[in-house]
Amino acid sequence: MRNVIVLSLLLLLNIHHVTSAPKGVTASLRAKWSMTPFLLETRYSPLHIMLHSDLQPGSQEDGNEKFWQFVDTVKELTVYKQGESVRSYYNLIIKKAGQFLTDLQVNLLKFAMSLRSYSPAVHASQQIASDEPPPEACPAFVSIHGQHSCSTKDIKKLLKAAAGRPIPHLYKNDHTYPGVNTTEVPVVILYAEIGTKKFTLFHKVLSERAAEGTLVYVLRHFVVNPKPQKMLLSGYAVELAIKSTEYKAVDDTKVKDSLVNAEDDNTDEVQGFVFGTLKKSHPELQENLVELRKHLLESTNDMVPLKVWEMQDLSVQAAARILSVPKYDALKLMRDLSQNFPSKARSLTRVAVKQEMRKEIEENQKSLGETVGVHPGDGELFINGLHIDLDVHNPFSILDILRGEARVLEGLHNLGIKGEHQGKLLRLPVNAVDDSYALDIRDPAIMWINDIENDPPYHSWPTGVQELLRATFPGVIRQIRRNFFNLVLFLDPVREESVELVKLAELFYKHKIPLRIGFVFVVNTEDEIDGASDAGVGFYRLLNYIADEYDLSQALISMVSLYNKVDVGETLSVDTISDYMKRKFPKTDAERILSIESEYDEKKVPLSPEEMDPEELETIILQRIMDTTNAFQRAVFMGQLTEGSDVVDYLMEQANVVPRMNPLILSTDRKYLDFTAKPVVDEWEDTTMFSYYDSRDKTAVVAKRMKYFTNNDEDGMSAVTMWIIGDFEEISGRKLLLNALKHMPWSASGVIDNPSGKPSEDNSVLYRAIWASLLTQKNKAAAEFVQQLVKDESSQLLQQGTKIKDLLMQGMDVDAFEKKFNTLEVDFIRSQQLFCRDVLKLSPGQGAVISNGRILGPFGEQEEFTVEDFQLLQKITLSGSAEKVKDKVKVMGLKPKHASDLVMKVDALLTAAPKGEVRRDVQFIKDSHSVLHLSPREHEVFYDVVAIVDPLTREAQKMSPLLIVLSQVVNVRLQVFMNCRAKLSEMPLKSFYRFVLESDVNFLANDTVSPGPVARFLDLPESPSSLSI
Repeated sequence: MRNVIVLSLLLLLNIHHVTSAPKGVTASLRAKWSMTPFLLETRYSPLHIMLHSDLQPGSQEDGNEKFWQFVDTVKELTVYKQGESVRSYYNLIIKKAGQFLTDLQVNLLKFAMSLRSYSPAVHASQQIASDEPPPEACPAFVSIHGQHSCSTKDIKKLLKAAAGRPIPHLYKNDHTYPGVNTTEVPVVILYAEIGTKKFTLFHKVLSERAAEGTLVYVLRHFVVNPKPQKMLLSGYAVELAIKSTEYKAVDDTKVKDSLVNAEDDNTDEVQGFVFGTLKKSHPELQENLVELRKHLLESTNDMVPLKVWEMQDLSVQAAARILSVPKYDALKLMRDLSQNFPSKARSLTRVAVKQEMRKEIEENQKSLGETVGVHPGDGELFINGLHIDLDVHNPFSILDILRGEARVLEGLHNLGIKGEHQGKLLRLPVNAVDDSYALDIRDPAIMWINDIENDPPYHSWPTGVQELLRATFPGVIRQIRRNFFNLVLFLDPVREESVELVKLAELFYKHKIPLRIGFVFVVNTEDEIDGASDAGVGFYRLLNYIADEYDLSQALISMVSLYNKVDVGETLSVDTISDYMKRKFPKTDAERILSIESEYDEKKVPLSPEEMDPEELETIILQRIMDTTNAFQRAVFMGQLTEGSDVVDYLMEQANVVPRMNPLILSTDRKYLDFTAKPVVDEWEDTTMFSYYDSRDKTAVVAKRMKYFTNNDEDGMSAVTMWIIGDFEEISGRKLLLNALKHMPWSASGVIDNPSGKPSEDNSVLYRAIWASLLTQKNKAAAEFVQQLVKDESSQLLQQGTKIKDLLMQGMDVDAFEKKFNTLEVDFIRSQQLFCRDVLKLSPGQGAVISNGRILGPFGEQEEFTVEDFQLLQKITLSGSAEKVKDKVKVMGLKPKHASDLVMKVDALLTAAPKGEVRRDVQFIKDSHSVLHLSPREHEVFYDVVAIVDPLTREAQKMSPLLIVLSQVVNVRLQVFMNCRAKLSEMPLKSFYRFVLESDVNFLANDTVSPGPVARFLDLPESPSSLSI
């Protein structure tokens, strides 16, 4: 047989080779670049990615530090190449990487290595080195602002002249040695192969100089003599399609029964047996020979045509066959049946199917159709509830998903959350960080010029919210007597832009646009400012007078009239205001209205430098009205907004509405602490030991040793936990803590000292008193004492020589407090200072707030975090996932202190994770007869994988090998539902298929690395047919 091979692989790589034999075809995919060293790929692999997460503050710095520790560990590793086999050398690399990775991450590293997914990155670095170009016969070299050298002796000379040459461009994947941060020193790029002696020589010199701050040391990989061998790649599929007309359904009304054929045909040969001769020689064995012939026909690889009635149950018969074997062989059988279906179809026709299985499949299909939208025959894959579309995703993107999920799964596991609780927390709908916040406009500071619902000009408009659903021409703004749309303008009256904004507001008002218009005047709020000398204050007081004595519409008309008297390019003046008052209100007492004692001095806010463009505002407002109309229509249709609803209240109750604006709190650029480490010890009294912890361990120790102010002596569970950081011997730190304690009824508050200088007993009296009260007093007593202690009066008394014991309050345990205070040393304060410096990146004395792991700060010298800011932060934290996490943790039955800690840690973990699509909770009504179950290994992190697949579909051809490899790479709890189609009328698959994917690098019997994965088609049909790849 000669197979016709057609190559149509949608990859930007060349085909290595395709060979054919009478019963086999082998195909492989060869890269265009040379084989790259495993050690260098490890640098780009999960080791690099996982150590360089940007989810937590300091993680990049900490990860970079760990990477260089890995480099120091393997800097001379290539010497082992000489005496070790390739397999042993590879295992050594994995072992070295394992010092910095968890077991799960090591498995993902092996999977990445098998895919060679980071080989292109290594090759890209090699190409960059080639573009320098490298000096001849140079195994490693440095590039210093364009000048090259192969010797460490030339570095000093090249550095001297580097300042006169341009700084080289650096790339995202470049590794910079963690030296002294500076931009005023030369950049030295080392091109070398990690693990070689030449690299070690350069690395020693450059790392020492970088630590001194005399240069910036950047590493790029360079192999002086790359292997010419091209590597075979993985992660692709090969299909051997059948073009023969023999493989088709046969109308059973036109073909005799096979049993009749078997009896009548005395000359046919099947797999070497001539049944005509056998029947003549052994007439007494006629029935046995017929059965033998049928068995041989069904076991042969030949593609025997099936009758229509034989095909109807093939899908469910395949499922029954798969579920009948031991469960750990089931996926392999599914792969064999789906990928070799043309030659396996005949054998499936004899499989009996239980009625229970048919009924269960139908019930599950009905349920899945209603809940997930999956129909019979569809193929779907879910990993931890995330939908994996195999038409979109490939092994490389799935590796990225596995790696992203690993951090959350391991975090939950390390926090002690396992089993069903893990799945429930993982599927919580964590709100994505959004910057489209709205301000609550139910504030008396706003001067509303009109009211759509009550003002006479709008009485003829309909009032029903159902009017929103009435059909109109596109672009038409519906005139409904409801305050659906509200515009608030914050104006500084004397700014030139205010003229156009007021005129724009008048335009909307005049043309009866259904827009409620309000003003907030941004003017000088100092009490001693006189309206007769400050035009903004005078304007503002005049308008208040007109609004109070006349009406708001008259105030708007007056505003426009005043601004009409301002020439283009000029601003409002005191003289303009005085002249207007004399002309329009000649009998009024201007002094009474404009003076410092004016009664018309409410509703003003401090000046802000932000501006808006009046020319664009009209278009923006009208577009916003049109966009918001859609949201209102949806709310009316869903019954959320009814005729009895107060529209403004409905608007202000939306999740994105906040009571005040604070860019620091509302920023989308958020950093979180990582609480998931499990340090061996939790020591912070020993500052030296604490200094050796990495960032995650420091955070874990501080979290474990933290004590909290709470709102009652029952120590109830808190959804929000805040850490207050500052120098509490300074006014700014004490004020920050006082504001936090005033907000305390809604959260638990801990304190961390970040003193401006070196802590000592003399300069830490107040903070040691705070900590002593936390350690010895009941919640209410400790909170009341500290609130009194951080006030300015108490601070002044302490400075005047008053003792702490003289400030103690009634109801406190004085003896316990004094004993703890007098024995409390300052080492733990030094450890807290190290935490602020190394983890939070704060300078000594700087303040910050941490809310459920989210860091806000450092605060500027004049920046105040008020009680209202704490309330806003509380609202934003709760709206993320804190409230939902609290509800899930509450059912775990933990003690309140432990439960609050767990809420804080889980909330930080989930909120910091990248936001993707919504996780689906796929459930099966019954799973006894139609679902394959594979249980995870106990006491290990596991992925929850749910597959829905018809075993005789293209999805099964892809999914079965993927699930096999997935179960080899990570610990999985796997459920595979056989989503079979009933009453097939044609052959479900008409091709042989191979998915080339391996879980780890393969080696040959002689311990050399395998040339690479290949797609093998063995035992192909012997019948003449046309096949194409």
